[in-house]
Amino acid sequence: MKIRDSGMPNEHTWTEFFDVDLILSELQVNSHIEDLAEFGCGYGTFTIPAARLISGTLHAFDIEKPMIDILTIKLNENGLENVIPEQRDIMEDKTELPNNAVDYVMLFNILHLENPRDLLLETHRILKPDGKAGIIHWRSDIPTPRGPKLTIRPTSQAIKDLIKKHDFGIRKSPIVLLPYHFGLVITKQ
Repeated sequence: MKIRDSGMPNEHTWTEFFDVDLILSELQVNSHIEDLAEFGCGYGTFTIPAARLISGTLHAFDIEKPMIDILTIKLNENGLENVIPEQRDIMEDKTELPNNAVDYVMLFNILHLENPRDLLLETHRILKPDGKAGIIHWRSDIPTPRGPKLTIRPTSQAIKDLIKKHDFGIRKSPIVLLPYHFGLVITKQ
């Protein structure tokens, strides 16, 4: 099931919206992470840099085959062998990763879906005890050149309220990630 309001602009435009190094640093993606899952890898904007930082395997999921094809080409060009790209509808079919399988899940610009509960349940299931998930989303307090409609765009408070219902704690409070996003790190309890 494709997430509402999730069309991708061209890649050049998309990459201008993020300070990737800042986001990964602030959200604690580093060499202390062995295995990581990314829900909605898109062009690989975060996949490639994260794969270089972690010490294990990155499982990159996307519902769209063209995104997986683009990512696969980039992985080959960059000689990265620690990424497993997979076309999969994780809302319908889940990840098929084992329970307690990964140290970190990236939930970047994805929590505006109709039922974020299912995504958080899958995140919780595959995270190891004390595992972390990084969340970024488009800010709703400023004009942004992109992002879902304001009526479905989650605020940082709405995300904090949601995660408390799903056995997560907040490891790092919401922070502004210039120019257009906010982020937080949650942990499996």
